Formats: sequence, C-alpha cells, structure tokens
Amino acid sequence: MIGQHQVECPAWMLQAAKRADGNAVRTGIVNAVNRVVLESTRDAMAAGAIEPVLIGAPDVIRREAEAIGFDIATLEIMPADGEEEAAHVGAAAAGDGRLAALMKGHLHTDIFMRAVLNKDAGLRIGTPLSHVFHLTMAGRSGSLILSDCALNPAPDVELRKAIITNAVRVAQATGITRPKVALLSATEVESPRIPSTTDSAALTAWAGDAVPDAEVSGPLAFDLAVSEDAVRVKGIDDPVAGAADIVIVPEIVSGNALYKGLVHFAGACAAGLVLGAKVPILLTSRADPPAARLASAALLGIVANS
Repeated sequence: MIGQHQVECPAWMLQAAKRADGNAVRTGIVNAVNRVVLESTRDAMAAGAIEPVLIGAPDVIRREAEAIGFDIATLEIMPADGEEEAAHVGAAAAGDGRLAALMKGHLHTDIFMRAVLNKDAGLRIGTPLSHVFHLTMAGRSGSLILSDCALNPAPDVELRKAIITNAVRVAQATGITRPKVALLSATEVESPRIPSTTDSAALTAWAGDAVPDAEVSGPLAFDLAVSEDAVRVKGIDDPVAGAADIVIVPEIVSGNALYKGLVHFAGACAAGLVLGAKVPILLTSRADPPAARLASAALLGIVANS
C-alpha cells in the first residue's frame, strides 16, 4: 500500500457473516493447492464465515495444508486434477446444490469464470453477472460499494440495470435498508459529448419505477456523490448527492482506478464478490492483503445468508 493506513477487516462484517444456527456457508475452494489460498481459507473458517470444501489434488492440498499447520482432517476434499478440472468440479457442485458459494483458489480467473458460465454447470439463472466491491475506510463512517470495477469492461445501459440491482442487493444484505445509488460521471450536467451523463439520466428515470427500494440518481461526479462539503459549495439539490452508499461506474477503467486508489491511498479494505449466478462467487487475488481476503469471505457469508 502506498499510504500508511493499516488495513483491517471490520469486526461487524465477521459477526454479520455468522448464521444464528451456527452453520457456516458451504463454500467450494476451487483448486485449493496453494498456501496463500489455504491460509485465507483457514482464516475465513476460523472466523465462522465459511465451511470450506477443498477442491483439487488431494495429496497436494494435504501437503500444503500441513506446511502451514492447517488441520484439514475434518474437511471434505473433492478430487480434481489441474485448474480446468477443479473449476468444472466446483461449478457443477454449486450448480446442483452441493455448494452454496464458490471461492477462486489457485487458478486463472478466465478458466474459473469459463466453468461458471458454462450452461452445463447450472449456475446461470438468466441474469447478468457483475462484480461488487464493498469498501470500508478508517475515518469514514459507513461503507462504500463500487460496481462494476472488475468484471464488465464497458456495460451498456441494459447491463448497468443489472449491475445496479446486484449492488443494491449487497447494500441491503449489509443492513442498508434503502441505499442511495450515485451514477458516476465527470459532471452532473448532461452532455452528448460525455455519454455516461446521458446514460445516467436514462438510468435515473428507469430506476424510479424499477428500483423502488433504493434512491438512484445521476449523473454525479465523485465528489458530489460522497462529499457533503462539495454539495454545499456547488449548491446541488439532489437526494443522493453527498450521501451515496453505492457508486455505479460507467466502465471498468474508471472503476478499477477508483477502487485501487481508495485501497492504496486511503487504506480501504475491499471485499469483492460476483453476483448474478445461482451462488455468490468470491474472486480472491494473491495481491490482496489478508484483511481484504477475510472481508471478502465475510461478505460472501453475509450475502449468502441474506
């Protein structure tokens, strides 16, 4: 991290991920043959966020788990040889109901997602997939949800409708009854030279009837979405301005830069999930700090239990 902030997984997320009946979310760890993956699995299991099912080569999984002192004697292992087979085994098990969630382990994202998207796996439910980041930052009350910063490169207006719906679902699962959704652009003024402004205006009109359980508004520049001071200085009268719980980005470049800027400069703890499939999907990265990987597992538990 470029800044000097200490990244921490919020305690409330870990508490919220725990089910009242004590049964954690049964989660397939796809190709769990790597120590970083197994360390993340151990931490999430210890926190009560997930009940892991390890998928991959059994001998390798046992060897790597032993190397980090992770006792997996009571855990189920679904045998699979290599990345592609592990991805297909995990997707099929989630599709037929044997798993309630999936977590990407030591394999390429494209291989993992190709298995998830395969119609034979039974994970497609007729809605588009989108990625949601839930961010918490020291010194800022509440959280901020960003979408889609990691999966859909250039979503059109129709796809952004699904992105909004998925993000609202995450916000409500975390306890925000009526989330405020800001549609991001470079300005709050509609201009045909900036397509995201006209798209945002169209989405705002659509959301009035289609998303009754959220307040959706745009276009809004980022400062007007999150800063009450900026709203006051610029004299903006808007129900979402300055108080956004969710920011919907127009395309992946701006979204990815915004998310990484908040992580590296503001010390945000970013928990990420893919929604829109039959089960929630966690895309971990070796570059994520342990706190972010744990927060992602907690978010998975929160959404799966909602």
